[in-house]
Amino acid sequence: MPELPEVEITRRGIAPYLVNRTVHHITIRNPKLRWPIPQDLPQLLPGLKICAVQRRAKYLLLDCGNGTLIIHLGMSGSLRILTRDHDNLRINPQKHDHFDLILDNQVVLRLRDPRRFGAILWQSADGLPHPLLVNLGPEPLTDDFNSRYLFDKTRRCHTSIKQILMNSHVVVGVGNIYANESLFAAGINPKSAANAIGLKRYEKLVTAIKQTLQLAIESGGSSLRDFVHSDGSSGYFQQQYWVYGRSGERCKRCAGMIKQIRQCQRSSFYCTDCQH
Repeated sequence: MPELPEVEITRRGIAPYLVNRTVHHITIRNPKLRWPIPQDLPQLLPGLKICAVQRRAKYLLLDCGNGTLIIHLGMSGSLRILTRDHDNLRINPQKHDHFDLILDNQVVLRLRDPRRFGAILWQSADGLPHPLLVNLGPEPLTDDFNSRYLFDKTRRCHTSIKQILMNSHVVVGVGNIYANESLFAAGINPKSAANAIGLKRYEKLVTAIKQTLQLAIESGGSSLRDFVHSDGSSGYFQQQYWVYGRSGERCKRCAGMIKQIRQCQRSSFYCTDCQH
């Protein structure tokens, strides 16, 4: 699944092509995503100007003035920008190319989603915040996410710290890959009970999360199955993994063994010597 770095990189990639452009028309080839694409989008969007492209957690928000187009990439989705240099792709969409947003300069924003777990939704400006967004936790790269917040949030929490980092009501967008890597950087075992971790260790963990996510963004994110950036390129952060996907290999830091376990149906990777 594309995680926060991949979604943020996508946002940065598509924003220059979309901001201050007017929607000319849209094409819906398959409305049956995780939630059906609203049937009235072809009537609602044409003529609207895209004022900003923002991100909240793993959602992309296209501010159209009187409403917001909400995009989620799901498990396998990706967005591509197609210009006149990509005429063959523009004219000949592939099997999993479900949605096109065509701008007044004929630039196309295309959603490809092989597994169809993504979403294209509309929220009118005069409505309440969308139900998918209203109860989300703080963004991990902001000052609202800090060691005191995480310490206070977990005092009555007996679940593992890995599960806490994957809970979008506590913090958004960290995701499985970067939770594993951050816990390694902080020297914390993913099985550790969240309420057993002290404030100083949370300071180290919060710093590790911010640094890991920022480094991933700077490295172009991770090249995940079915995921490419808006220009079709790949990321390189997977070349810097310390533990993720390295079960049975030696730790790059101490030469100990990397172990893999299952937590809430997700794989956790950690060094048996470095993480306690």
